[in-house]
Amino acid sequence: MKSQCNKMSEEKTVSQNSMQAVCVNEAGELGVKHVPRPEPKDGQILLRVAATALNRADLLQKKGLYPPPPGESEILGLEASGVIADIGPGVKGNWMLGSKVMALLGGGGYAEYVAVPEEHIMPVPSNLDLHQAAALPEAWLTAFQLLHFVAKVKANETVLIHAGASGVGTAAIQLVRLCRAIPVVTTGSPEKLTFAEQVGAAVGINYKEEDFSEKVLQFTQGKGADVILDCIGGSFWEKNICSLAMDGRWVLYGTLGGKTADGDLFGKLLRKRGQLLSSLLRNRSLEYKAELVRSFTEQVLPHFQSTDPSLRPVIDSMFNMEDVEMAHQHMEANKNIGKIIIKIGTF
Repeated sequence: MKSQCNKMSEEKTVSQNSMQAVCVNEAGELGVKHVPRPEPKDGQILLRVAATALNRADLLQKKGLYPPPPGESEILGLEASGVIADIGPGVKGNWMLGSKVMALLGGGGYAEYVAVPEEHIMPVPSNLDLHQAAALPEAWLTAFQLLHFVAKVKANETVLIHAGASGVGTAAIQLVRLCRAIPVVTTGSPEKLTFAEQVGAAVGINYKEEDFSEKVLQFTQGKGADVILDCIGGSFWEKNICSLAMDGRWVLYGTLGGKTADGDLFGKLLRKRGQLLSSLLRNRSLEYKAELVRSFTEQVLPHFQSTDPSLRPVIDSMFNMEDVEMAHQHMEANKNIGKIIIKIGTF
């Protein structure tokens, strides 16, 4: 009996100090394993994760091409939703155990628990469930950062958004509308075009069938786009410059179309007096992310509960934690419209 009790006590201790997480093996394959459960450090909050969402960065990290910044979790996942499970020392906010929250992460979202600086946590809008909330942090904060912190978009400006049916794209369309600017998008299929227009795009262009620069110039009566949000890079550079208005801002935040550009890039950009700006979010400082989260919480989050108009996360599909490899294959095939959610915990 004593031996059995000791065994039960040992199993309980293991359970309390460990958690399930999605890990990458040496072959680059994903699988669920038991790993140590994090403890909240000074100024951190421990989140019991309900769901996370896929990002292109996850696909790169899985292949060893996008390592996490120093000090961040090696576990995949740049965003999560869940409930507050523990509050670390030095936390200043009026957070309460059990509160529903969502968080921007440097890593660690594909796990049952993640420790997060309190400044990177936001309350979940009351009209969203935890699965919907998982679709917000990375995509919406990225779009908000690109538009307002980097491009400094103004009312009535035309914004060209590539990958308009992606998580960032569908968020950007709605944020452009919110600040009374005009969203124009490119996508690669009629289905995605239709959806982007339903979300609020003024014009949708199938880049596989049309020269998007001609369509942008036609729509703007020859002026061009004041802002371009570009996650494609190399293969689009020439058409981007053609699409760009005089003194326009071209914001590069991804290179799905290649990292190199052959030709007179600088000369053509100079003739437009264009600004080539670039931005990543993951490697920003904790202070920068905290300011971004604060601004978004104040300026945008209330609009998810308003009706003038109400903002909404776009969710493509949901996968269970054990089916995470299938979720990655779905994104790699470029089939998704909006965010792909991975359900982690049971709530």
